[in-house]
Amino acid sequence: MLKLYGFSRVNEGARGNTRDLRVLWALEEMGLPYEIVGMDHPNHDLDSSAFRAKNLFGQVPVIDDDGVIVTESGAIVIYLARKSGRLMPRDLAGEAQVLRWSIAALNTIELPLLAGWFVDLSGGKGTQPSQALRGWSEMRLGQLDGWLAAREFVATEEFTVADILMAHVLAIGRELLKPYTHVIAYRERCMGRPAWKRTINAYCERVEAG
Repeated sequence: MLKLYGFSRVNEGARGNTRDLRVLWALEEMGLPYEIVGMDHPNHDLDSSAFRAKNLFGQVPVIDDDGVIVTESGAIVIYLARKSGRLMPRDLAGEAQVLRWSIAALNTIELPLLAGWFVDLSGGKGTQPSQALRGWSEMRLGQLDGWLAAREFVATEEFTVADILMAHVLAIGRELLKPYTHVIAYRERCMGRPAWKRTINAYCERVEAG
């Protein structure tokens, strides 16, 4: 059975926002059987030699699908989509759009949002680097807002793994989203799905803050 290495205990500030949620959400949408290998982050489980053999960067999530090891949340959900035949178009053109927007979520959108969050968290809020990152984030969110003005989902007419990635990435920049009504409506559509609600509820019941 597919094994997902995900958190069982994580720092309080990260609980509910960790990247294993992207994979858990995809698995719930796809209906694939799996088991969770719980990782205790404060107890340094991610630093063990056994785990580093699976992911040399010492990061969650990781899947082990009968010996096929895949790391990085984007790579994992794309692998699962291809394995299951769900949340990914079967034609080359449709798949290309999902790949395009999956990479955009993790690169074009997540990079400035995450960098800005980290600078502010590290005591740099209000500094010139912080303001520059905020401007970069706002530019990207404005561009995304225009794209979503007449679209229900980001890549195709159907919900795909690109939407899982994009919706979860946007949680990083929630305080910046207020002016971008199309982005807000899009994220609410995605997070309103029953599979996401089941995923986050199960996660909160299982994952402890430490």
